[in-house]
Amino acid sequence: MIVITTPTGRIGGRLLDILLNESPTCGDELRVIVRDPARLPDAVRERVDIVTGSHGDTKVVDRAFADADAVFWVAPSAARPPSLDDMYSGFTRAAAKAFTTHGVGHVVGVSALGRGTSVAGRAGHVTASLAMDDLIAGTGVAYRALANPTFMDNLLGQAASIRDNGVFTQTFAADRAAPLAATRDIAAAAAGLLLDRSWTGTGEVPVLGPEDLSPNDMARIMSDVLGRPIRYQRQSLDGFRAALTGSGAGDALVTGYVDMMRAKDDGLDDGVRRTPETASPTTFREWCEKTLKPEVQA
Repeated sequence: MIVITTPTGRIGGRLLDILLNESPTCGDELRVIVRDPARLPDAVRERVDIVTGSHGDTKVVDRAFADADAVFWVAPSAARPPSLDDMYSGFTRAAAKAFTTHGVGHVVGVSALGRGTSVAGRAGHVTASLAMDDLIAGTGVAYRALANPTFMDNLLGQAASIRDNGVFTQTFAADRAAPLAATRDIAAAAAGLLLDRSWTGTGEVPVLGPEDLSPNDMARIMSDVLGRPIRYQRQSLDGFRAALTGSGAGDALVTGYVDMMRAKDDGLDDGVRRTPETASPTTFREWCEKTLKPEVQA
């Protein structure tokens, strides 16, 4: 039995699709934890065991982890958490206890790059995510943290600006190259670990994408794929903070994002060398063609 949290999320939903439709080796039963089962496609609801509720709830995870061999774990974002520790480790504590109580053998979690870098201790969401990894690893379960850089898919939130104004924004220096990963590749990495549970102990599995790109590189590729000029506009951290606050995000969430983006510009994502094992396959050009372009043209 494999249990999937956040099955309607960008990574969890893609993982569920892989396990249900693209993996001939998946002989496991699948169980999902979801607050609103109606958000699952009808075809999915017919093929999985559903536990309704929050996976931060003790009673919910106790039901869900009974007879579970493996769990895919994501701590969901919250608009106004009391603290980042509450949003990551606090949310995970009930599950960490249930891993032990129910003898769950393997857990795969969505986390971030940065462990071992000089800025990891002041990187906002990343710092809190790494602490969550330590909490899970401390239970004794076999654990793999998917160590991710910035998601290509984050640009989907700027599809309207790209379409209407030919502009996208980030807080990074225009020529600063860094790894990017497609969420489809993160889901594929999770599927591989959940299906082949021969691994033991704890560790990280970096998902780095095939190349480092700067915002200027991204603008050039988007311009080529979309057939029109797209330019990069750097946003100050103060401007980024104001935009997040204006959207209704709470102070802890906002400060965590600002600290994370500052740390990324200071080298947070630079600590892992790209190898054939850490380089995920989807190029930014391919992602733009298959994912961004249809969204911009919709």
